[in-house]
Amino acid sequence: MPIKSRVRTVPHYPKPGILFRDITTVLKDPVGLRLTVDELARRYRDMKIDKIAGIESRGFILAAPLAYVLGKGFVPIRKKGKLPAATIGHDYELEYGSDRIEIHTDAIEKGERVLLVDDLIATGGTAQAACILIEKMGGQIVECAFMIDLPDIGGRARLEQGGHTVFALCEFEGD
Repeated sequence: MPIKSRVRTVPHYPKPGILFRDITTVLKDPVGLRLTVDELARRYRDMKIDKIAGIESRGFILAAPLAYVLGKGFVPIRKKGKLPAATIGHDYELEYGSDRIEIHTDAIEKGERVLLVDDLIATGGTAQAACILIEKMGGQIVECAFMIDLPDIGGRARLEQGGHTVFALCEFEGD
């Protein structure tokens, strides 16, 4: 059974008219979780990658086991104030307001090749901010990887227009 068929759709969450793509049904299923990590590992096994960065919080769930399988370091990209040591951050705009993500200043060395991982790409704002942070640190983005792409919302196009390659295990069109 493919990964897409294991994703639960929750209508009208978090607000009316939204179809929320819930990955917890994939994660609770040992076969679904293994398929997800194995498919990502297969794609990246032969690429030169130094670190795998995961975006808080669901990106951690995919990035950490992928880093383990590939024998790479894991770098958390977190919301403001959640990392304990010195950080750099980037503010970015949301649909209704703004937010900030941060990374430890010693997380990425200049020239390191970094794979960015998150669960889902919608508008691409958070992923774009994460790319900016990684590049500020001197890292090179190998690719931006997601379990789910919502192509009609435009995040993939936004990242690609910024010069980044995007990969997703599955898509949900029309959302």
